[in-house]
Amino acid sequence: MTKSVFQAPDSGDTLYWSPSGEILSSEDGSITYVLDKGVVRLLPKKDGEESPSFDYQDHYQKDAEVFDYFATWEDPAAVHENERLHQMILAQAPIKVGRILDVGCGSAWVAAHFANKGAEVYSMDISTVNPEKAVVNYPFSGHYGVVADVFHLPFQENTFDLIVASEIIEHVADPAMFLASLLPALAPGGVLVVTTPHAEKLAYSLCIHCNQPTPHHAHLHSFTEASIRELLPVPLRAGATTRTFMNKVLLHARTHILLKYLPFSLWRLIDRMANVLISKTARLMLVVKRG
Repeated sequence: MTKSVFQAPDSGDTLYWSPSGEILSSEDGSITYVLDKGVVRLLPKKDGEESPSFDYQDHYQKDAEVFDYFATWEDPAAVHENERLHQMILAQAPIKVGRILDVGCGSAWVAAHFANKGAEVYSMDISTVNPEKAVVNYPFSGHYGVVADVFHLPFQENTFDLIVASEIIEHVADPAMFLASLLPALAPGGVLVVTTPHAEKLAYSLCIHCNQPTPHHAHLHSFTEASIRELLPVPLRAGATTRTFMNKVLLHARTHILLKYLPFSLWRLIDRMANVLISKTARLMLVVKRG
């Protein structure tokens, strides 16, 4: 059998595609996962049933059903902000990228960028909706939709040249374990790029159903450059880089009307200068390169 990138999320058994490309199974055939709507569901199981402990799975399934991540943004300022965020992430990618994991794929913009460029892209989400839409919208050879949980990552170690986890870490219960789960999947020379709001002031509302404080936008954590670096294993902290970007004053002043016409390098220079004059940054990036 050819080398596989997949493993069973419960047992760690290597999984292989059947000749038809419609079934993933262990070598002895005792573990099987069926391709459905172009997507393979690799969530943990317990006694043949999906574990009931993943209450966040139901939340993000409903979130993806209610909020269409593939819809066109109506606010041009938000469109510009999103494009610059994507450009910042892509600027960190290795020169040669063979396999890419997009964690919490959302609108599958990573797949859209790397479509038909010779790379394998794994659009992963804990909901079924976004991976299904991802493979329908970007049906190129080497694009795979995967329903999975980061904390039970169904991929072999040393697999990906680039892992993108954009605007995800603030949502998870255990950010340190989130990073620890992704790092082994990096191939030698691979890069993990994580972005999140910078020094966000978390806001809460009192839920009328459970009478408990509920965080806005489901953001559970706020990070600074120091605090996000401390989440990494100690040996990796020195080699990791952090940077802040996206000046809030420029965003709120609607400067996208002019800045959207600038090339990325010039926009980045203006953003840096604005942050020197007025230190109000909206985004934080963590980049970890595996040696």
